[in-house]
Amino acid sequence: MIPPRLLTDGLLRSATAFPDKAALIDSEGTCTYGQLQDSALRLAGFLADQGLQRGDRVAIYLDNSWLCAAAIYGVLLAGGVFVVINPQTKSAKLRYILTDCQAMALITDQHLAIQYETAVKDLADLLVVLSAGIETPPDTESNLVELRAVLKTSRQQKLTAKVIATDLAALIYTSGSTGEPKGVMQTHQSMVFAAWSIIEYLEMSAEDRILVVLPMAFDYGLYQLLMSIFVGATLVIERSFAFPGRVYEVMRNAGITVVPGVPTVFATMRSSHLKSPLSFPDVRIITNTAAALAPALLPALGEIFPNARIFKMYGLTECKRVAYLKPDLLATDPDSVGIAIPGTEVSLHTLSGEIAAPGEPGILHVRGPHVMVGYWNQPELTAHMLREGPVPGERVLVTHDWFSQDENGLLRFVGRSDDIIKTRGEKVSPIEVENLLCNMDGILQAAVIGVPDEQLGEQIKAFVVADQGAQLTTNSVRRFCSLHLENFMV
Repeated sequence: MIPPRLLTDGLLRSATAFPDKAALIDSEGTCTYGQLQDSALRLAGFLADQGLQRGDRVAIYLDNSWLCAAAIYGVLLAGGVFVVINPQTKSAKLRYILTDCQAMALITDQHLAIQYETAVKDLADLLVVLSAGIETPPDTESNLVELRAVLKTSRQQKLTAKVIATDLAALIYTSGSTGEPKGVMQTHQSMVFAAWSIIEYLEMSAEDRILVVLPMAFDYGLYQLLMSIFVGATLVIERSFAFPGRVYEVMRNAGITVVPGVPTVFATMRSSHLKSPLSFPDVRIITNTAAALAPALLPALGEIFPNARIFKMYGLTECKRVAYLKPDLLATDPDSVGIAIPGTEVSLHTLSGEIAAPGEPGILHVRGPHVMVGYWNQPELTAHMLREGPVPGERVLVTHDWFSQDENGLLRFVGRSDDIIKTRGEKVSPIEVENLLCNMDGILQAAVIGVPDEQLGEQIKAFVVADQGAQLTTNSVRRFCSLHLENFMV
C-alpha cells in the first residue's frame, strides 16, 4: 500500500474502508466515516467557491465536536491551512490570531458570538464567517453563513492533486515569551510523520475507541483526531473534563480503550476513585504529557485502569513529540521521559556546542521529519529555534530545554531556559498575564510566576503593586482576568 502523504489521505482511505463505521461520537450522536467525508467535501466545495486558494488560512473557533473535526478536514480538502483556536480565547487574542495569519474565513458557533463579533469587526482579509446555530438567515450583503446548512447543501469539492506533502497543513498557535501567541507552521509531511510515529509505538489500531477531553486547539488533542482517523478507529469527543462524572459514564458506555491525559485529569480521577472506586478494564493505553506524572498517582491509576499500559511522553508544539518512556520502564525509571520517538534523533549539547557526556546536562536538539517549518511571520524567533543540522541545509530544532541522558539513552528533564508556565497541561506566558494586569485600573506593576503544584503542574501566582488609594481585592483581580483570559490562565 502507498504510504499516506497528506493528512486527508487518512479520511479518504478510512471512509472507503469503513464508510458505515462510527468515526466520531459526541454529545450530538454518531458521525460515520462516510458522513464525515461527505461533510468535509461539502465544506471544501463551499470554501473553494468563496475563493479559497491553496495555502489560504481558515480559522476554526469551535468547541471539541464532530463539527470541529469536519471543519479541519474540510479546510484541508480545499487546499487550505487550518488554524484551530481554543474556544476559551477572548476577543482581543482572537483578533490578533485572525490578523496575524490573515485568515480568509472563520468557522465558529453562535454561542461564541460575544467574542467573535468583536474580533472580526472591519477585518479586511476575512471573506466569510461560518457560524453554527444562526436562527435567522442574515441579509444578502452579510458575510455570515450558517455552517450546518453548508455541510448539508453545498457542492462536494472534486479531489485534485493540487496539494503536496511539503505544503502547510496547519498553524498551531502557542504561547510565546514575547507575550503574543506564535503560529507554529506544520506541513502535511511533518504531521503525517508525527502521527504515524506515535501510532507505531502506541500500537493503535482500528479496534480502538479513543477518548479526547483535551482541546483540539492544542496539538495533544488535535493528534488524537488525526491518529484515530488514520487507523480507522472511533474517537469519542468530550468538550472538556469539567464534569468528570459525565466523562466516566461516557467511558463506560463507549468502551474506551485509549485515554490521553495530563496530570490534572489523572489527579482528578484519583480523587474521584478515593471517594468512589472507578474501574475501566477496557482501557489498554494511557498516555501522559504536558507535565510530569507524579509517582503518587501511579498506584491509583493501576487500580482504575487494571489492564492499561502507561506511556510517559515529552514533546513541544514545534515538533509534536520528542520522546516516550516504554511502560515496562515506568517502575524502574520513573523520572525519565524515555527515548526518541521512532524515526527521529535527539542529542544534548553544552553551551559551547559540544555533545554532552552521559549524565551531563545539555540543551536538547531534535532531528526528524516532524520538526516545524518555523513560526509564522517570526523569522527572528524561527532562527532562535531552528539551527543548521549535521546535513547541509538541514534544520534542527533547539528546544532550549535542559536534559541529561544516561548510557541507555534515557532522557531526564533538568529545567527550562525560558519562563513559560505549564499549568493544567497548557502553556502560559507570564508576560501576557502581566501585561493584562497592568491594564487594570489600580495596578501599577505586576509580576507572574509559576509555583509547583502536584495537581496542576504549576499554579499561576501574581504579585501586584497597587496604586495609592486603589481598592483591589483578590476577587476583583480574578474577575478582571476572567474577562480577558482563558480559564486555565486565571
